[in-house]
Amino acid sequence: MATFVLIPGAGGMAWYWHRVVPLIRRSGHEAIPIDLPGNDRHAGLAAYADIVISAIAKRSDAVLVAQSLAGFTAPLVCALAPVRMLVFVNAMIPKPGETAGAWWSATGADEAREQAAARGGYAAEFDVGTYFLHDVPQEVLRTSPQPREEAEVVFGEPCRFDRWPDLPIHVLAGRDDRFFPIEFQRRVARERLGKEVEDIPGGHLVALSNAEGLTNCLLAYERA
Repeated sequence: MATFVLIPGAGGMAWYWHRVVPLIRRSGHEAIPIDLPGNDRHAGLAAYADIVISAIAKRSDAVLVAQSLAGFTAPLVCALAPVRMLVFVNAMIPKPGETAGAWWSATGADEAREQAAARGGYAAEFDVGTYFLHDVPQEVLRTSPQPREEAEVVFGEPCRFDRWPDLPIHVLAGRDDRFFPIEFQRRVARERLGKEVEDIPGGHLVALSNAEGLTNCLLAYERA
């Protein structure tokens, strides 16, 4: 049995994983959705990592799943906890010492998003509905709690790690992601990890829009 430790992106709400958790548990594995104090202006990456490490506790079978901004928490956890696999999901992939605030210009994320918008015929100016919720079912949105605003402190704290751990790392992306377009994610994964991206249907919040497809990939990685 594996333990899937599920780290959400900006805002830090464990609810993001609520459709994935029962599917993982039904397969006979443990699932731990992490809740982070995303709106706490005193809690940065180190505090986030401590929360995740505490959740892992003495487990030695942790599969760490990092969505979006959680890509900056993941290497800190891997350095201090017995993680046996890391899976990025539509994630920001940092370089050692980089801040999440600097990542945008370093990777060309905004330019890639605007170019994809021009090709796709939707607004280049960011709004939540266009970029995050466009493929999330209405019945899911009706159950959503009030979202949290991510505090700025996280974007200014350097991601302090020396190198990527020597363990299996997978990069998974929603091919319908408008926030981090799929070609952009492929380029960043190659440049920063030397990895190819596996893509599935779904947008940036793929755990809400395609929970089954995401879970099937996670379980396949664990079996392999």
